[in-house]
Amino acid sequence: MNASIFRFSLLLSHPLHEKRASSAPAEGERASVKVENLARWAQVLTRVFSRSLLCALQLAALASAQTPHPAACRRVEIAGQANAGVEWRQPIGQGWVFRLVPIAAGYTGWDLVVDRTPGAGFPDALLLATPPYDSINEREIGTTYGLRSQDALGWNPRSFRFLTDPAVFASAQKLYRDVHSAAPSVSNSAAQTLLALAAHASAGQFRILDARIVPGAADPAPFAQAWALRAARTPHTIVPNAPPTPRGRLEWIRFSITLRLPINWNPPAPLESKITPCE
Repeated sequence: MNASIFRFSLLLSHPLHEKRASSAPAEGERASVKVENLARWAQVLTRVFSRSLLCALQLAALASAQTPHPAACRRVEIAGQANAGVEWRQPIGQGWVFRLVPIAAGYTGWDLVVDRTPGAGFPDALLLATPPYDSINEREIGTTYGLRSQDALGWNPRSFRFLTDPAVFASAQKLYRDVHSAAPSVSNSAAQTLLALAAHASAGQFRILDARIVPGAADPAPFAQAWALRAARTPHTIVPNAPPTPRGRLEWIRFSITLRLPINWNPPAPLESKITPCE
């Protein structure tokens, strides 16, 4: 039972109402009670139907976003190397490009980005499908959010998702803006729809194969203890005689990217692909 209706039913069954009914009030008083009850009932129905309508709209949005995972995907493997402060990019077909974009000055590392060609602006298709949006996350490989260079190596591999339909991408960009700027009711609905889109987006993995770093001299953050311990498992070399800094520096990384794309995808040469189960 809806909470509003339940509270209203308790109001009608309260002893005061029973006593009022048994005291046989005058006709005018009975009419007044009826009007008061009708008014309260109308207010309850208004609230109930308003909430139901909002829920229905949210469910409809989620249903439209949630499409079943296909049984098979086209798996594409990409290899590359990114140098500090330099963008790396690789077209992946259908007007999309995978990029490693240098992180803002003051840090070292790269953001993983999937974008249209030409660029469609912020936010990109990988960010939209890989929450959380304003916190530490798997799409950012660098010395941000208290991570040292060796901690970034230890968080390996990274998993992410990305949108591949241009129309869905454009809609998701609008939803993202609604989440950050609209009224709470609109923001909540937009956030739920974005999460549904992310859950059903294409999957990918980023693995660091080798690196050259200046290790950070600071102690690892509490949340990064496990990554700090695993850093030695990722092959890397250390820049000799480099002045120490708290977070260190990522000089370059060599990596592999695995993308699971729609089965009808046509990747450009020299990328090769094969049919595999979707994740």
